[in-house]
Amino acid sequence: MSGRTDSDTQDGIRTDVIEAHDTDDMPHPGPEDAEADADVDADVDADDEEFAGEDARRARWTAAGTGALLTLAGLAAALLRLTGPAPALVPAAYGLGAAVCALAALLGSRGRTRRALWLLIAGVMVMAVGDQSD
Repeated sequence: MSGRTDSDTQDGIRTDVIEAHDTDDMPHPGPEDAEADADVDADVDADDEEFAGEDARRARWTAAGTGALLTLAGLAAALLRLTGPAPALVPAAYGLGAAVCALAALLGSRGRTRRALWLLIAGVMVMAVGDQSD
C-alpha cells in the first residue's frame, strides 16, 4: 500500500461484478476474471515498489533529523543545568541522553530506523529521569 488515497475509480474495478453483486445471481468467476485480478495485483505491487525507496529515504531523514535535534536540545539543557545550582547528576543525564540521541541519528542516517527510534525514546527517557532527579 502506498498510503495515499485515490478519489478516482481505478481501471481494475469492473462494474459488471459490482452490479452482479447487487443482484441475486452472482456470476462465477472464469479464467478471464483471474487474469484481470492478476493484472490488478501486479499494478498494485509495482506501485508499492515505486514508493518503497522514497519511504525509506524519508524514514532515514526523519530519524537523522530528529536525532540531531534532540542531541542539540540535550546538550543545550546540559549546559544550562551545568551553570545553575542543579546537582551534577542532572547535566550528566542530559549529556548521556544527548549522546544516545546522537547515536540514534547516526544509525538512522545509515538506514537502521527501528533501532534509531528505540534509541531516541531511550535518550529522551534518560533526559527525563535526570530532570526528575532535580
